[in-house]
Amino acid sequence: MKKTVKRVKVKQEESVSLSLTVNGNRHVLKVRPAALLLDVLRDVLKLKGTKPGCHEGECGACTVLVNDIPVNSCLYLAVRAEGKKITTVEGLTGPGGALSAVQNALVEEGAVQCGFCTPGMAISMQALLNTHKSRKKSGRGTKSLSRDDIKKHFEGNLCRCTGYVKIIDAAEKLLAQSE
Repeated sequence: MKKTVKRVKVKQEESVSLSLTVNGNRHVLKVRPAALLLDVLRDVLKLKGTKPGCHEGECGACTVLVNDIPVNSCLYLAVRAEGKKITTVEGLTGPGGALSAVQNALVEEGAVQCGFCTPGMAISMQALLNTHKSRKKSGRGTKSLSRDDIKKHFEGNLCRCTGYVKIIDAAEKLLAQSE
């Protein structure tokens, strides 16, 4: 008896449409359904500032803001970003390449070290500043954040070069300037 071999054609993974705004620029893209936001930012949009670190959500090097909320882009499916506003470290820079208040604070305090974790730290610092300003504006947060409060905010960001002192100094200085 002759055995029949059934051939099955494996479909290539289909792509889906994705519309999102990155650093103020709207993009409509075709991406794989399982594509990670980190990969879309780096490989499709060529925004290399967001760093691939651990790919497990532990180091925070890939932190970006999604609708002003910090997320680990290595764990965030790109399709979840549909219709959302994404801010990467490139989006912190002002017109003409001017450094933002966050970037200035990091530079002035010597808190950049090797630079690998800096984009994630800068984005987390921007999120802290946004939250602080929002609370002050609404009257919900009239108390200044303590150094321990600031340290707690950065728990999701690892730096293998420093003891975090200069990074916390930069955040403390930035928040004091925003008062």
